[in-house]
Amino acid sequence: MMKTLLSPDLIPAWDGNVAKARQLQLELATKVRLQDDFPPLRHIAGVDVGFEDDGAVTRAAAVLLDADTLLPLKEVVARRPTCMPYIPGLLSFRELPTVLQALQELAEVPDLIFVDGHGIAHPRGLGIAAHLGVVTGLPTIGVAKSILVGTHAELGPARGERVPLYHRDKVIGCVLRSKDKIRPLIVSPGHRVSMASAPELVLSFCTKYRLPEPTRLADRLASRRDRARKQGA
Repeated sequence: MMKTLLSPDLIPAWDGNVAKARQLQLELATKVRLQDDFPPLRHIAGVDVGFEDDGAVTRAAAVLLDADTLLPLKEVVARRPTCMPYIPGLLSFRELPTVLQALQELAEVPDLIFVDGHGIAHPRGLGIAAHLGVVTGLPTIGVAKSILVGTHAELGPARGERVPLYHRDKVIGCVLRSKDKIRPLIVSPGHRVSMASAPELVLSFCTKYRLPEPTRLADRLASRRDRARKQGA
């Protein structure tokens, strides 16, 4: 089950056709479900992506945590040759094969995945968190550090304050203050999580840091240079 559910082959090989990829995004976006449909949370995961060798290698980190204690249970770093160039709005096609490989190596299928990136807060409604959720069927939330698309009202300075993020008169997520007077997060549901629940879940797994623990740990792992590169430097 694990190999099928999280296979890198769920993302079609890049053929250089940008228009076809954008059309596929529009089609997959219609399959996104924005209703809460996740089990009692026992195991949660965070994923993030970095690059090595001037972008030639994609490095994805996945961390599995106990949802009650937030203790890491398993950390995985997967590496694959980067499958396509950087094209704005199509990052999920570039990054997801390696993300899926990392998730595949976890000990458990997580009940909910926090993704360093966007859910439906995307020009075509299919950021990496939404794309991941639709192709795997797993509940996902996008937790981004900056806005890709959309506008919002002024946000208050206190932890927990949030304002809707709008794109073309539609709410696509929220801007959430996860820590007093610290730069906010852009939170949007990916799949099987509602607009209302996404920020509450993010806050519930934020401790003393700006990022929720799943993506904080994945971010730290994904951005870390491997030992050989450090020794070479």
